[in-house]
Amino acid sequence: MKTYSVKAKDIVPQWHVVDAADQSLGRLAARVASLLRGKHRRDFTPNLDMRDFVIVVNAGKVRFSGNNKMRDKIYYHHTQYHGGLRKITLERMMATHPGRVIEHAVRGMLPHNRLGAQLYRHLKVYVGPEHPHQSQVNAPSRPMAAVAVASPKPKAKAVAEAEPVAKPPDQTQSSEEETSA
Repeated sequence: MKTYSVKAKDIVPQWHVVDAADQSLGRLAARVASLLRGKHRRDFTPNLDMRDFVIVVNAGKVRFSGNNKMRDKIYYHHTQYHGGLRKITLERMMATHPGRVIEHAVRGMLPHNRLGAQLYRHLKVYVGPEHPHQSQVNAPSRPMAAVAVASPKPKAKAVAEAEPVAKPPDQTQSSEEETSA
């Protein structure tokens, strides 16, 4: 019995739309991170980018637990200059950039390596209900059963069954035809 290991070229990307309205930030971020990793797929491989994209809409309507979290939770970043530590409260972040709150929460739940950085690029967050990825979401995709069952052909058969490649016309012939015309 052999274990099937999916290859990067066999992965078919999927697009998921998640509505953040009235959802708790932590639970939403955990669900989005799991979708980005591809853990919902039958052919999940932990060391590969499963090429799933997640679109989060209504980021401004996300819900927070706790009474004082809006003023007590603080986001920090450093400008890389001396004394450059900057702080911003959750209340102010939601007023100015509500999408960054979700992005920050999801990024913390992804792997902290190159794979996590690559997965993070597949996250699209929008404040309102509209997004410009409607054609990707509605695009038909190959069924996953075809990917999981397909087995690679042995190299000897693949070479024997390959069609011969047509050779391009000789450059001297095409130049003679142009001069005679």
